[in-house]
Amino acid sequence: MNPRMVAGFRRSLSFNYPNHSNKPNKKAFHVRSTSLPCDRSHPLIAQLKDGLNELKTWASKPETRTSAWLCDGLTQLKIVHESLDDLLQLPQTRESLHNHSELVEKLLEDFLGFVDVYGIFQTLILTLKEEHSAAQVALRRKDESKIASYVKALRKLAKEMNKLVSNMQYCIGKYVLVLPQQSIEDTELVEVLKDVIEVTVLVSVALFNGLSVSMSSTKSSCSWLAKKTKKVKLDEGIEEFSKMSLLRKKMESEEVKMVSKKMHELEDCIGGIEICGQKVFRSLINARVSLLNVYTQ
Repeated sequence: MNPRMVAGFRRSLSFNYPNHSNKPNKKAFHVRSTSLPCDRSHPLIAQLKDGLNELKTWASKPETRTSAWLCDGLTQLKIVHESLDDLLQLPQTRESLHNHSELVEKLLEDFLGFVDVYGIFQTLILTLKEEHSAAQVALRRKDESKIASYVKALRKLAKEMNKLVSNMQYCIGKYVLVLPQQSIEDTELVEVLKDVIEVTVLVSVALFNGLSVSMSSTKSSCSWLAKKTKKVKLDEGIEEFSKMSLLRKKMESEEVKMVSKKMHELEDCIGGIEICGQKVFRSLINARVSLLNVYTQ
């Protein structure tokens, strides 16, 4: 992770987002105890566990890797982080985390990394939308030079998406190595926090890697070995985005009509992923602000 990029985000988070410490707790989750019980999970922890298990199932058994599948995962991830945000408002959660200041520091660092990555992703997906719209115009006008520019832009975006994959995997590696020892009563809470990090990386890698593989598939090769490797990687790609490989500089009229239709459909998919990514981005910011409040109070 680039330290300068992270430092810039730390300043923006400190001043541009509201403090959540005064956010009222949901009545349905009020409890009398002053600590998280060992024998019976708090409803919010149970809720978080359900969401985490759903995401693990989502990642392990994708029927087809479509944009709808991706959006479903992103939506579930947003809900998980909203549940985490609610959990962090509880006095008993704050009390438990005060005993693990090193863990909170590590979580703050990782969440800052997540916010960083999703901020970059927002820029990349916006660039993709703009390039895609320009390519649709070029296709109608049969502008071969601009179609070629679009293919080149996709390859560049694919490389940038692939960098995000490395950044997310770097977060999970650091987290596991510095996970501190915890008391028995805090074990459940710490394990849930650990799982939140894990599924955040899981869903994000599926998103960034899927887009990267799909967009890089526009690059042609005559090598048999390259084609074989390409086929394996395409299994990780997103179904609708694989249609990008149909776009070529020279096409017959019927091909142009078919590709134009596919690109119009893809435009909606890109928009859907952009919206879901924005929601995850905001939920990550909110969760990190709540963690910051725990750490500073």
